[in-house]
Amino acid sequence: MVYKKINYSEVTWPIRKLGEVCDLPSPGIKEFEGKKRYVATADIDYDRITNFSKITYKNRPHRANVEVEENDVLVAKMAQTLKLLLATKEHQKDYIFSTGFAVLRAKEEYLVPSYLFYFLTTKDFNLQKDKLAVGATQKAINHQAFKRIKMPILPLKIQQEIVERLDVIRKAQELNDKQIALADELFQSLLWRELELKGKDWEVRRFGEISGFQYGYTAPAKELGEYRFIRITDIDDNGDLRNEDIKYINGPEKDLTPYFLKYGDLLVARTGATFGKILFFNLKEKSIFASYLIRLNINKKFISPSYLWLFSRTKEYWKQAMNLMTGSGQPQFNANKIKRIRVPVPPLKSQLEIIEKLQAVQDYKKKLLKQKQKLQELFESWLDKAMKGELVN
Repeated sequence: MVYKKINYSEVTWPIRKLGEVCDLPSPGIKEFEGKKRYVATADIDYDRITNFSKITYKNRPHRANVEVEENDVLVAKMAQTLKLLLATKEHQKDYIFSTGFAVLRAKEEYLVPSYLFYFLTTKDFNLQKDKLAVGATQKAINHQAFKRIKMPILPLKIQQEIVERLDVIRKAQELNDKQIALADELFQSLLWRELELKGKDWEVRRFGEISGFQYGYTAPAKELGEYRFIRITDIDDNGDLRNEDIKYINGPEKDLTPYFLKYGDLLVARTGATFGKILFFNLKEKSIFASYLIRLNINKKFISPSYLWLFSRTKEYWKQAMNLMTGSGQPQFNANKIKRIRVPVPPLKSQLEIIEKLQAVQDYKKKLLKQKQKLQELFESWLDKAMKGELVN
């Protein structure tokens, strides 16, 4: 969901500039002593530190670092970059941050720090920030420009109530994300256990023994057209079909017929960032596959397409794929290479049992992902209304 930019002419609450309601301390030059954790903007995922470097500082001046106090809000200066952090006591004591962050220190007579943090997640803040950013190659916003950004200032009691409501939704989001991570762990654990060869009397066959190979259709993708055009960029990290940036194709049906996809077709990406990923095609929409994809024409007497797709999610598959990779710049994964990959092939009955077990986990994860989307829409809706003062009783 995309919420609308705030129209300040419709807001009845006072509107102030950040420079009036926040202090923006500059990094300056300071001596640090001992071991600190250094955090760059790339080390933060929205409001969580995902990575840091441990650096031992000696008694010498350092310009390119900033320290924070508890409840400071850090925000990336770069345009179109949503990197935020609400500082805790731990951050104040043990961390030093890159000057790629601006530090906003809320004045207590105007702002609840968490309310300021939530404002910085809004579409409105980012539109103002991007408009004020300057630079020839990488646009960024400086301290003086930050001070000119406007925000609605509700009474402190109402700010706190808004924060409490939004915190509840964020807590639900965190719990949902943990469940998604656990579902992924369960899937990988089952995948390893079910497809592990040790103790099993299974055949091992090469792709070339169980499948034929067909290269896709070469044509420019279009915004509109009669048939969906499936490209390598349409395959996500899980081997599922993306539904963003959809492209189409037109052409005589007699020319396109050999390239029409059927439910259950497997498509291998043969180059680029998606190299080696296998898509399980499950659309009802009439679709054509593009030339940088290879269709696996599976011999279903030996193997189920769903089982082979599951195998493509294993470490064993990727170990073989990486060993077969060619091309120093763009990896090339052609049919001659793919046919050499070895796959364990249990009896079809066992394959179907494995598929059923793992599908149950995947179905559960899909429900969690739908819940994630609903929670995000709820959060954005409440946030938008809160900044307009519409949630006030």
